Amino acid sequence: MTPGERFTRRVRTALRREAHGLLHAGPPTMQLMRPLGPSVPDDARVQQVLDLCMRVGEVLLSSGESVDETTQTMIRLASTAGLSAVDVDITFSSISMCCHRGMAAAPVTSMRLVRYRALDLTRLEEVAEIVQRVERAELDVESASAALSEAVSAPHPYPRWVATAGWAGLAASVALLLGAAPITALAAFLVTGLIDRLGRLLNRWGLPSFFRQVVGGLVATGATLALFAAGVIPPGTRPSLVVAASITVLLSGLSVVGTVQDAISSYYVTSAGRVMEIALLSAGLLTGVVLALKIGFTFGVALEVAGELPTGAGRFSLSLLAAALAAASFSLAGYARWRPLLAAGLAGAAGWGTYGALTQVLAVGPVAATGAAAVVVGIATGLLRRAGGISPLVVTLAGITPLLPGFTAYRGFYQLAVEGLADGLVTVTVALGIGLALAAGVAFGDFVARPRRPAIPTIVETAPSEAERQ
Repeated sequence: MTPGERFTRRVRTALRREAHGLLHAGPPTMQLMRPLGPSVPDDARVQQVLDLCMRVGEVLLSSGESVDETTQTMIRLASTAGLSAVDVDITFSSISMCCHRGMAAAPVTSMRLVRYRALDLTRLEEVAEIVQRVERAELDVESASAALSEAVSAPHPYPRWVATAGWAGLAASVALLLGAAPITALAAFLVTGLIDRLGRLLNRWGLPSFFRQVVGGLVATGATLALFAAGVIPPGTRPSLVVAASITVLLSGLSVVGTVQDAISSYYVTSAGRVMEIALLSAGLLTGVVLALKIGFTFGVALEVAGELPTGAGRFSLSLLAAALAAASFSLAGYARWRPLLAAGLAGAAGWGTYGALTQVLAVGPVAATGAAAVVVGIATGLLRRAGGISPLVVTLAGITPLLPGFTAYRGFYQLAVEGLADGLVTVTVALGIGLALAAGVAFGDFVARPRRPAIPTIVETAPSEAERQ
């Protein structure tokens, strides 16, 4: 037998022995047959669901929704779509979401940056409706993704000039709410409309928001000084209320409520980021107002702070109407449809009515009265979460707008520019307290009245029992 034939024979013998061993091997153990983790969809399905949840979270967060509500909405949506073991992490300008798949497969993580802040209440309502339809099993993931793309890319329901009219109407309503004369309210309307168009132009040029706030405060005060010096706003008509109303409009875009809600819900990183944003934008507003006041003093024109707000039964009725108009105007500026406009107006009237009754009848301080009024708005928000049909954020943002401390903030700015640092800091601190009372009251009222949802089930891996091992 040649060496080649001997080698071939040895290889065949080895192969026969290996095949014999495989055929007579015992069955695999139960431990090897046991699943290594929860049963989850494949990678493509996981990516689809995560993308849908991330896009929904982006719309909610950019619209000013709190981190807690955004997180819970994303988790519920993922659970409905079949991903029960997910984690969501939000840090002010970024959203991360991870789907855990036990030991069967590697986790899938996705991240998205929130690069814009846009107030579009109609888009917010449409996204909330898409989430509800997914939870009711009326839409699958593919259809929900298509509907979401259509809602996000759709144009605003109104032309841009309607939003400008909404901001201007908000300023005029706030001026009437503070006791201004009709000519002063008209001036507030025109000045705020100018600020909005100028701010839109500067935003298109890419100017940072801090400098836009400086320009807004400068234009609000400077234009009022010019109208007062020219005699368009006659003496005795409280022209400083034009600045106070414009400051209220500029403050309405700050996410004070979401900041406090994040802090209460233990989302401290996001809350700290929002606090920094609010502080920076408020500093820009302060800079613009004080700079314009200094320029006015140079030319011998001053806008003294108006006296106490007028009271009385007739004045209270007019204030209720002005508060309702202010809240509705804010919703119109946010592109809300007609039904949310009515709900926002009612919330604004309810909040201001509570504030007026506490301050004028019971002589309650402004901070405590504002907090109590915000609780009323928060309860209305929680009830809307139960009823559905209207986004609760519409009522939250619009309902507190008449209560924003624009008048107190202007008084503090004026004192910082004229009367000294000590008095100005005290008044600015009062304005800050009013803002915090607003946010805390809304958060508490919403917590009391919102529906109690069952906890999201969590899959817990346990060790195999003795029977499973055998």
